[in-house]
Amino acid sequence: MGVYSDDPLWADVEPLPQDDGGPNPLAAIAYTDEYSEAMSYLRAVMASNDMSERVLSLTEDIISMNPAHYTVWLYRARVLLTLKKDLKEEIAWLNPTALNYQKNYQIWHHRQTIIDALDSPEGEAEFIAQMFERDAKNYHVWSYRQWLVKRFDIDDESELKAIDELLRADVRNNSAWNHRWFVVFGRHEGDSLDETVLERELKYAQAAIYLAPQNQSPWNYVRGLLRKYNKPLSTIKPFATEFASLDHPDDVHSSHALDVLADIYEGEGTKADAAKALDLLAQKYDPIRANYWTYRKFLLGFPPEPDHPIFHHHNY
Repeated sequence: MGVYSDDPLWADVEPLPQDDGGPNPLAAIAYTDEYSEAMSYLRAVMASNDMSERVLSLTEDIISMNPAHYTVWLYRARVLLTLKKDLKEEIAWLNPTALNYQKNYQIWHHRQTIIDALDSPEGEAEFIAQMFERDAKNYHVWSYRQWLVKRFDIDDESELKAIDELLRADVRNNSAWNHRWFVVFGRHEGDSLDETVLERELKYAQAAIYLAPQNQSPWNYVRGLLRKYNKPLSTIKPFATEFASLDHPDDVHSSHALDVLADIYEGEGTKADAAKALDLLAQKYDPIRANYWTYRKFLLGFPPEPDHPIFHHHNY
């Protein structure tokens, strides 16, 4: 006998077994007996639209066995809201579950539903910080954080301060760079562009580049800033030449600076210099992508030898 079939609390429920497609299913899933029984009772209560305390216990049991079961989370949320349960208690239960299953999307969708119903982000910044101590690049947590910022109109200053702390801990955290862009620009689409913001963000990204010149994230951030403000890439030419120079080809500190300079030279019409920068990338500073840099040079009008791999379609 099973846990639920022996429990008087569930005596009035007729469980609904899994339908795998007849007596000889093509690809039946081998669930454990405990999980199969619990799911058969969940199907029954969902069919009867049962909104009760026992259902919450049932969903908690199933989640402990399979926290990725999306339907269970959805039904649990419906029961919680219907019974007008204390949603702060739900968050207190959810926290250790999220910490145990950090890459589980369903948990974060459920959390969003509960916090939305609570209509308050109280305590969320602290819990997110706890999550980031374990994995500062967790995509689900960053997506949830973005939702929090939009939903509760969290002010830019406090959010930028939190991001700065994360980038001080790891300047290569590309997720934090993406979130910074969202805070500064992503939720202010249509607003007039403030030149003081451009200056501030340029200085911030450039300071990060000084810390780790080979880190691509702040270089991409700078490119994005200049595009956003419709500024030419040559705006940062003096800065880029601090890390790479054609006059000192053996003293390059950033392949990304060389990439920027190649684009700048092309824009200025000095294609021969652009080709030199691309050659340095292909031959010395980023040879793993040699075919890409050679192809870029080809687009400038400098074709490689006919037997070069870029002429074989399967290599590009």
